[in-house]
Amino acid sequence: MVTGPDELLMHWGFAGASLDPVKVGLINETWQVSLEGPVRYTLQRLNRIFDPVVHEDIHAVTEHLRRRGMPTPQLLPTIDGRLWVMDDGQAWRVLTWVDGKVFSRANDPRLVREAGGLLGRFHRALRDLDHGFRSRRLGVHDTSRHLKKLADALDDHRAKPEFDAVAPVGYAILEAARALPRMPETPSRVVHGDPKLANMVFTAEGRGRCLIDLDTLARMALPLEMGDALRSWCNPAGEDDDGPAFNLTLFEAAITGYAEATGDWLTTDERGVLFLGARTIALELASRFAADVLIDDYFGWDETRFASRPAHNLVRARCQLRLAESMAEQAGPAERILSRAW
Repeated sequence: MVTGPDELLMHWGFAGASLDPVKVGLINETWQVSLEGPVRYTLQRLNRIFDPVVHEDIHAVTEHLRRRGMPTPQLLPTIDGRLWVMDDGQAWRVLTWVDGKVFSRANDPRLVREAGGLLGRFHRALRDLDHGFRSRRLGVHDTSRHLKKLADALDDHRAKPEFDAVAPVGYAILEAARALPRMPETPSRVVHGDPKLANMVFTAEGRGRCLIDLDTLARMALPLEMGDALRSWCNPAGEDDDGPAFNLTLFEAAITGYAEATGDWLTTDERGVLFLGARTIALELASRFAADVLIDDYFGWDETRFASRPAHNLVRARCQLRLAESMAEQAGPAERILSRAW
């Protein structure tokens, strides 16, 4: 028998608390827990795609951030000291509540500059964290593997009714990827793993406060983390709207904020390939969307706007390809922005 959220709160001693669903985010189910007075917490049911041992990673990272004086949500142990509670095969947790605003996208360079500064402070605060991550997202940005999966899907699914629509997009993605400069080896850093704006909390005045949704914490090359951030921050159109384009004004704002926060900590190679990281991730994501048009087994989709998951993923693949093409057209100015930032 599945236990309800109210009953689960007894593990934390929260008898009589009020619960309000929070509709931000699509992965974990979330409620705001209100006690007497201004005290609030976050209750979440962890999506099955995550191993519950991720809570040990979250605890290690947030404790380190707290010691560095950086605001962060923190796991609240149960009465008997556990970081999470299992119920019907799913993990439940309670975190401290962080007040602030969350944005899904931005057109304002000031907000994007704050996002760059916040992510830079996050990265720098964790530069000396000594922790072996228990939950490992292997191959999450293995671009070569994702491109091979797309190539194999185009070879293996020619009989699919969606093939004729996605094939020109898929082959264009593979051609664009072959034209990318080679990414150099860079140090493995502690990163957030999904640094979109919706995973950042800002103050009422628009200042960056903290990062949330920490289930994707990992070690990886910093240009891939920043590439994912810049790809999303600097495309005001979003992932599935017409007219995606890389906005250099937003890029300069993001890089300025990030450079101010990180100073001379990054290596020369890391600084030099942040824009290449964004181009790489755009094509990587395009390849994943295009492959799923044919394989049809991974991404969620918006049933209110599209007839099927393949239809939604075809639009997403086209948009990410156009975004990567927009980046390629602006490579010269973008590289000059990088060279000036540090």
